[in-house]
Amino acid sequence: MLDADQSSVANVTRVIQLALTPVFLLTAVAALLNVFSTRLGRVADRVDLLSGDLKHGAADTEFLSAQLDFLRRRSLILDVAVVLATVGGAATCAAALVLFFGALRDAEFRALLFGLFGGAIVFTITALVTFAIEMIMAGLGLRGVMRHHQKTADQNKSDPKTC
Repeated sequence: MLDADQSSVANVTRVIQLALTPVFLLTAVAALLNVFSTRLGRVADRVDLLSGDLKHGAADTEFLSAQLDFLRRRSLILDVAVVLATVGGAATCAAALVLFFGALRDAEFRALLFGLFGGAIVFTITALVTFAIEMIMAGLGLRGVMRHHQKTADQNKSDPKTC
């Protein structure tokens, strides 16, 4: 009788451990989606600012147009990251659902669980890679803006009309 109790406790413990793994991954995916949406908000704010400058007849329309095009590409990359992370989160939820419906008993459910959880991890990794690309783009864009401002400042220093 004692062996049966220990076996059932071990089974329950194993199910709890397995059930917690998707929860942790889902929490991480939710945090990623929060970061992605914050980044999208910052890109949108920058687009609004540059669009306003263009509407008010800013001097360097070519530079502003290039910046807007760059921000459009960044927002597309972030959109891909959001979609990938969302699919990863949905696959994680589906894996947890399959787990709770007895995936440990039937081979078909085990294969489905493996596929869903594996897919969730692959989509999450791909979302992270996509986000890394966007971060690199953001750094490149920042350095481009800094170079432009430095060139403008250097031209203003050497221009006798501004002195």
